[in-house]
Amino acid sequence: MEKLLPHEVQEKLSSVPKWKLTDEKWIERKYRFRDYLKGIDFVQSVATLSEQVNHHPFISIDYKVVTLRISSWNAKGLTALDFELAAKYDEFYLRETS
Repeated sequence: MEKLLPHEVQEKLSSVPKWKLTDEKWIERKYRFRDYLKGIDFVQSVATLSEQVNHHPFISIDYKVVTLRISSWNAKGLTALDFELAAKYDEFYLRETS
């Protein structure tokens, strides 16, 4: 996948409103859970999908908060796939917290 141009990144960010741009090449979001194990279930869903598409976010687990950071190494920045996965991760979060 090709690296997105800055204006394309800004446009794509509107489709994943709780994600933020960091260092001009990452998108990041913090997810809060009622309890620790809900967060772990969420991470398992993220890991399974990420492994299937061979595109893996950085994952940080801080008790009830899971932080995801994603970028595309090969493109040296953000691609459409990063935003597609961010939207999927958001869907997983809604499922885990419903």
